[in-house]
Amino acid sequence: MTVVETVTRVRVGSGSSVVRLFCHPRLPLVAGLDAERPAVRVWDCGAGRLRELACVGAESSEYGDAAAWEKRQRIPAVDWHPHQPLLVVAGEDGVRRWTPDGVRDLESVPSGARYRGIAFSPDGRTLWATPSWDGEDSAWDRSDVIELTSGSVSTGPRWDTGVAEHPAGGLVVTLHSDQGATFGLFARVDDASSPATMRVLRRALVLDVDGYETPVFSADGRHLAVRGNAYGNTLEVFEFPSLRSVLTTTLGDPTPGYPYPQEWLDQMRAWSRHNLAFAAAPGTLWIGTPTGTLVELDVQTQHTVEHEVATGSRVTALGATATGELAVATGDGDLLLLSLAAGAAGAAGAATVGSRGTDGEPSGADVAEFLDSTSEVPDDGDLEDHLVRTDGRHIWDADDMANVTRADETHPTWLQLQAAFNALSEQDT
Repeated sequence: MTVVETVTRVRVGSGSSVVRLFCHPRLPLVAGLDAERPAVRVWDCGAGRLRELACVGAESSEYGDAAAWEKRQRIPAVDWHPHQPLLVVAGEDGVRRWTPDGVRDLESVPSGARYRGIAFSPDGRTLWATPSWDGEDSAWDRSDVIELTSGSVSTGPRWDTGVAEHPAGGLVVTLHSDQGATFGLFARVDDASSPATMRVLRRALVLDVDGYETPVFSADGRHLAVRGNAYGNTLEVFEFPSLRSVLTTTLGDPTPGYPYPQEWLDQMRAWSRHNLAFAAAPGTLWIGTPTGTLVELDVQTQHTVEHEVATGSRVTALGATATGELAVATGDGDLLLLSLAAGAAGAAGAATVGSRGTDGEPSGADVAEFLDSTSEVPDDGDLEDHLVRTDGRHIWDADDMANVTRADETHPTWLQLQAAFNALSEQDT
């Protein structure tokens, strides 16, 4: 069991809560989305303290009583430069950048662009943005690839939900969502090319329905967690590079039959959509709860331990800092920095964790093994005609998907839909 201690606790700005945390991958910096308005707050989390540095969008109007869909349209997209103290925020006022020198417009992006998702390439020289902007409208079937030095814009693959880099480099994962199914797309990244582009690979995850959050890699790169979906507080964890499912569960009560009772809807909303973080310890996933506890989960044994950190106040966001602490936001408008230390049992067992390389360190061999097991989707190829998809238990290639005609309610929604479509086509033929 891990020993959890509160290093420091601060009040967030005017006291509004933070609903998502973005920790810089290498520097002691944390950004958080304000719950009351489309604003992003930035803190220095070094030397065991939390010091607010800036608020990008502080002048924006509050969400107020806006409908959920209208609010979602105003929520900014955020990403840190992988090496520099540079935060990019894409919101209703365009694309802006924060550095310790202040906030200003990011001049490299197309004029008037409105992006719902942004991500830096692993080398930081390219910005990936979605949906593509043609100067007047958005095109969701593709993305923009922006070379920051020259400002040149080229076309990239479709993606819609965040980009997570494998800790060993050379590979990223993102989501391609639809109401029927969501693909977890893996892509090779060639940093030597300019601009750096995502080369989508054939091996892919397939998740039921839509509404998932950005996948999260463990620090050693050997596990991948996915939080979702639009109809339930699901949690799935996959091994990497095998993509074998090691955990599938629901946070809180399972989804009831439709129409959903109000008490279940209230419970679903109480769980944060951004309540997962892998800390430095291999195979340990942390989950924030509506009661203010953190659940420490061993993804292999599925053993859990609860830690009281914000009793009586729900955890609204969770993140792991570059220096190994956990950043925790609460519904009371506080931000906590927690230290994690292995207990006696954890310290004794640490040397046996992992199968190759230095224990707890990301292995480039895992990425190489994954890349060797698959190939790229052709630039002019239809994605669904080339993907070899897995839910962590079964594998389907394009021929399987074309021939399946039977599925029942025990199968995922996407497979039922595909079977029904194929059966109708077969009948027409």
